[in-house]
Amino acid sequence: MKREIIGPKFVEALRFTVQIHGGDFRKGTSIPYLSHLMSVCALVLEDGGDDDEAIAGLLHDTLEDHPEEVTKTDLEHRFGKKVVDLVALCTDTPPDYRGGPKPSWRERKADYVERIRNEKYPLCRVAVADKLHNMRSMAMDYRRLGNALWDRFNAARVDQLRYMRDLVAAFREAKAPDHLVDELDSLVRELEMT
Repeated sequence: MKREIIGPKFVEALRFTVQIHGGDFRKGTSIPYLSHLMSVCALVLEDGGDDDEAIAGLLHDTLEDHPEEVTKTDLEHRFGKKVVDLVALCTDTPPDYRGGPKPSWRERKADYVERIRNEKYPLCRVAVADKLHNMRSMAMDYRRLGNALWDRFNAARVDQLRYMRDLVAAFREAKAPDHLVDELDSLVRELEMT
């Protein structure tokens, strides 16, 4: 049975995503950031997510990456409470963040892992899709670039991998589907062995 998701709300979310992220690129690459957002949206839909979750997949980095342009109030007005709540769950900055200095990387990531651990699936479906696509991209780039991959990031390789290992455990505790968490775990293990 064909599923119709391209309604007016999704079209508006797609336009808004292009407006906000259209000039962004994946960290350390020339790959448009929109490719990541579309991939997260696709993973959410493949796993049975609804229209609001698909929209949150498109918008999941707006509050974190463009806090001067996008507010929770704006997202809720445009797309509804469920979407803004899902986007907020995927955001590793403080709830009132409006730009400027962020808390330390470790503090933000520890808080994020704890939130994931406390949110039961499917509330963390968008977050799983985000991290799975990130790890797929990182593993593919590592195969091509080797250790030069780690130069893209603010945190060291060991810290990045510890964070991803902690997320695997948190997603398991949140009862995310085994096939998603197992793939995430496999990709983390691949990079841990490098």
